[in-house]
Amino acid sequence: MNLPFDIDLKGKTAVVTGGGGVICGMFAQALAKCGANVAILDLRLENAHKVADEINQNGGKAIGVAANVLEVDSLKQAHKVVTEAFGGCDILINGAGGNHPKGTTTKEYLYSEDIGNSELVTFFDLDPQGVEFVFNLNFIGTLLPTQIFSKDMVGKNNCTIINISSMNAFTPLTKIPAYSGAKAAVSNFTQWLAVHMSKVGIRVNAIAPGFFVTDQNRALLFDSDGNATPRTDKILSATPMNRFGEIEELVGTLLFLVDSKASTFVNGVVIPVDGGFSAYSGV
Repeated sequence: MNLPFDIDLKGKTAVVTGGGGVICGMFAQALAKCGANVAILDLRLENAHKVADEINQNGGKAIGVAANVLEVDSLKQAHKVVTEAFGGCDILINGAGGNHPKGTTTKEYLYSEDIGNSELVTFFDLDPQGVEFVFNLNFIGTLLPTQIFSKDMVGKNNCTIINISSMNAFTPLTKIPAYSGAKAAVSNFTQWLAVHMSKVGIRVNAIAPGFFVTDQNRALLFDSDGNATPRTDKILSATPMNRFGEIEELVGTLLFLVDSKASTFVNGVVIPVDGGFSAYSGV
């Protein structure tokens, strides 16, 4: 990975939740390349180990740690492992999250003839437990790790929390009300937490990725033959740069927010990295 610019994070401990995934795995690698000791937290330990092994093979320092961001005891155990390996947390990336089919409608719009159609999931058919799971995974899954790991930051210098929001937080996307609402909560929480933590020297910001192809959304964007779906066509027509983002294009924003010299006075913001999607009115 070629970093867009270099910052010195030697002696810092970075904790990345959801670090076994595509985006946050790349974040973990970028932080390690800047010299940070990186703890990759993931529900799937094998995925966390895979990212950690790659970092270690390239000369960095990383560990994979099993953690469920919805369970306090799991996070406390992860915190113990991280502290014993690297010391207290200086940088927290809250990247765990995702959507679930039970929080998703089949169609973008409701038509009267859809009601009672057993083959469709309309708004009226959304599973409350599915919606709750999506909301908790994204919002509570950001709140709890922050409670556990940000205590290490109080009284230290140049500590930061970066949450992962989404374009859904600006304008809800069709079919995914649970995920959109959860990410809006993450953005709002980012602002609230930035104010709350401002007297103890902890900066809190968020990154809102636009459309990037990941394992979670690939099937929505491309069919089994690799052809673009109608949803992809709509996304690209509403993205002025007329393409999906490359995962590496998120790194510059991450490093800017992590670098206390570059972003000393940046606090409580949600930065879109979206190719102009959030700025385009459609006309």
